[in-house]
Amino acid sequence: MFHFKKKKRSYAGLWIILVAAIVLELTACIQYVFSRAGIRAEAEQRARSELCRAELEINVVTAQMEAAVQMLAMLAEKHVDSPDSIAEATRALVSTLKSVRSAGIAYTADYFPQQGHWFEVCSSRETMDGKTIVYTRQIGNQNHDYLQTEWFANGMTIDSCWWSEPYYDDSGARAMVVSCSYPIRNAKGEKVAVALVDLSLEYLKTVSDYLQVYKDSYYSIVSSKGLDIVAHPDTIEGKKYHIFDEEIDATGWHISVIIPDDVIFADLKRISLIVMLLMLAGLAILAFIVYRAGRDMLRLVDSTAANERMENELNIARSIQMAMVPKVFPPFPDRLDLDIYGMVNPAKEVGGDLYDFYLRTDKLFFCIGDVSGKGVPAALVMATIRSLFRSIAAQEEGPAAIMGRMNDTLSEQNGQNMFVTLFLGILDMHTGRLDYCNAGHNAPVLQGRKLEVVPNLPLGIMQGYVYQAQTTQLEYNQLLFLYTDGLTEAENDSQHQYGEERMLNVLQGIANNRPRNVVETLQADVEAFVGDAQQSDDLTMMAIRYQIPAIVFRNDIQQIPTLSEWIEGLNLPKELDMPVNLALEEAVSNVMLYAYPENRNGQVLVEFARTSDQAGEKIVFTISDTGIPFDPTQKEEVDITLSSEQRAIGGLGIHLVRKLMDEMEYKREGNKNVLTLIKNL
Repeated sequence: MFHFKKKKRSYAGLWIILVAAIVLELTACIQYVFSRAGIRAEAEQRARSELCRAELEINVVTAQMEAAVQMLAMLAEKHVDSPDSIAEATRALVSTLKSVRSAGIAYTADYFPQQGHWFEVCSSRETMDGKTIVYTRQIGNQNHDYLQTEWFANGMTIDSCWWSEPYYDDSGARAMVVSCSYPIRNAKGEKVAVALVDLSLEYLKTVSDYLQVYKDSYYSIVSSKGLDIVAHPDTIEGKKYHIFDEEIDATGWHISVIIPDDVIFADLKRISLIVMLLMLAGLAILAFIVYRAGRDMLRLVDSTAANERMENELNIARSIQMAMVPKVFPPFPDRLDLDIYGMVNPAKEVGGDLYDFYLRTDKLFFCIGDVSGKGVPAALVMATIRSLFRSIAAQEEGPAAIMGRMNDTLSEQNGQNMFVTLFLGILDMHTGRLDYCNAGHNAPVLQGRKLEVVPNLPLGIMQGYVYQAQTTQLEYNQLLFLYTDGLTEAENDSQHQYGEERMLNVLQGIANNRPRNVVETLQADVEAFVGDAQQSDDLTMMAIRYQIPAIVFRNDIQQIPTLSEWIEGLNLPKELDMPVNLALEEAVSNVMLYAYPENRNGQVLVEFARTSDQAGEKIVFTISDTGIPFDPTQKEEVDITLSSEQRAIGGLGIHLVRKLMDEMEYKREGNKNVLTLIKNL
């Protein structure tokens, strides 16, 4: 009997060991599969993140090149028949942008007969004895027949920036380059030349050098036709690789990260081997002490499971560049709660002032700035700042964080030691809260008074500087006026400045505070003050008015359901959403039915405002229309205690409005019905 029990216990021990072995093996396999999938996903995420970062960096470079070639074309069109001025423009461009290896302007055959059949002015950068030298020369000749090149042919055909395939430029840049070309027209609008900037492939390689996601990973950049821009080392036949790529929108290039399979899963294989050895050791120990060490087996399984760990992904920041300001006003015609107008008047053909704005999730991001200096270098920095604002503001929420990232990027690439004063704000369209940060710029004027600002350093002076943000509250119909020092420092013939005092007096005297009227009134006043004196600095102004929120309906009952979404966006206390929605639906429906009878066309305007008095805070809804006179407040109170047969038809909607709102008032103003509903908070 004892032997039987011992044998039974021995078989039980073997079964325990077998089951444990199966469980451990399955656990290891499952862990391996999921770990492999997780590591593969992490590797892809890391590669995608680095690709996005590299794409942004290259987009900054290519956008800067496109802005540069368009700027060069614009200057060439100003002096299309002046070779000396054109040569100086190419030289200034190469001296300003370290990413430009060479820049040139190539004319059609025999355009300057005295210069010969070919005439291409080119400035290029070369390094000799550790010093950078810019050469300017005419390189068009029989041996360098640019008229037969692809970049010249496409530049004369395409009315936009065109990127070439990689090639060796043996006359201008004297290096492997990709070129960006743009057409130049004369006064008659005829294409007479092509502006060209060359981007060295060596420079592109330095831009994307950090793309080594793993120690033995590779990266490459190929053109839209598959030519190598940055070539990767040859892969080994039979070896498995993971390739991740992104397309660069501006040029059609593809940038790729190539990671060997054994590199990605090296740690997993090493850990798997360790786990396997531990499993065997554990089973050996388990076989020896199975009758008394059940809990040790569980401890071993737990220990095995504890060997697997994952790493967190990295967050990156992005920055891009562009070189234009908004010119279409009103910019948001569907929004009745916002009115914006701006203008920029450069002192020269190009300037360094900028303003910009855009809406994101009902928040208005806006900025105004002034680049030190004027001319081509200032304009290029301005384009960079505008692009950085757009790209960084799309990711960050606070003005200080946006300003800090813009400053770090500009400081890192500030070879010309230029700086930018900038005011940046974020206006919450639901609440009127204005978060802002000022980097050494002129303080804006809010409702006739200068806004209090912290004097942070301008952008581009000190990398890593920590900016301080501020907050204020805008009330309905208040005006925020922003400007550059080209307004207050404008001088007349007697060298007297326009000054802040005169600016504030003019602002206080403007009765109609619509942004366009304010900007145009100040522009006319400063022009009258300056007279015939030459403009010495760029002049930029922008005005923003935060208006009463409103929604407009056509005379169509089918539009009523959109009221609930509009009311939800007003951020009322949650308990008021439903009663306010019911009251407004009934009131607007009554207007559509009675003010516009027999399918008469018309509109209904609903406006919202918050007010407060001694009794407390209130919300006010104003419903106006241009229909026939209709006073819903004259409807008699409905006796809801009567049966439906005893009550007169109608009146229940207005009864509901009276019950849901605290006050209801009707006025006939001119040709308008105006119904006011008030709810106490």
